[in-house]
Amino acid sequence: METIRTALLYLRQGGWIMIPLAIASIVLWTLMLERLASLRTLSRQDLAIDDAIRAVRRSGSTVDGEGLRARLVRSFLASRSGFARLDVDILRQCALKEQPGLSKFLAMAGVLVAVAPLLGLLGTVLGMIETFHVISVYGTGNAGAMANGISVALITTEAGLLIAVPGLLLSGILMQQSSRLRTQLEEDLTILTRIVRRSNRMNCAGPDERRYGDACDGQKQSRSRASLPALVTVGSEGNSR
Repeated sequence: METIRTALLYLRQGGWIMIPLAIASIVLWTLMLERLASLRTLSRQDLAIDDAIRAVRRSGSTVDGEGLRARLVRSFLASRSGFARLDVDILRQCALKEQPGLSKFLAMAGVLVAVAPLLGLLGTVLGMIETFHVISVYGTGNAGAMANGISVALITTEAGLLIAVPGLLLSGILMQQSSRLRTQLEEDLTILTRIVRRSNRMNCAGPDERRYGDACDGQKQSRSRASLPALVTVGSEGNSR
């Protein structure tokens, strides 16, 4: 109760500029905590790359976890068609859907971090204007009125810095985590694209072969191996005749 009373007194001394500062602080830390929890979930509750490869190779596999790689594989398995050309494009679309979630709210948090000290500076200007107004009316003899303007200037500046400095540090940490997850997503996309092309090469059509080249060589080899026993049988029957 005493803490609440002190906070209210602190807000009252800072003037009306403390209201937008308080709103900016609440919104900023709400976004920061949400991003911190979300990025931590994407990093820690994830699927190993070997398990992701096995899940992509097997049809009807189930994927557990809420990590970034698990979400990518689960989304792909729910939409795969079984044909190389379509599956590669589907995998890329699934990766594109995950990218916006990595930087969600970070731009808004950066704006609030930049706005907080500016609001504090505005409070400083208003406090100094009030102080000079008191001096012009009463002179330097009214210390109480002068102290009111000085308190507005100092408290708002302090509040703006208290919001901006920790917010800037945490924003840098979140940006680093987001960049690391984005790099992981690109690496996973490269690896899983290669796996999808190899696992679906039996279904390669003409457009797939022209587009992916070596990825569809297995189809030619399988066809040639399948036709080889038939040719041998026909040749042996001709010799017997």
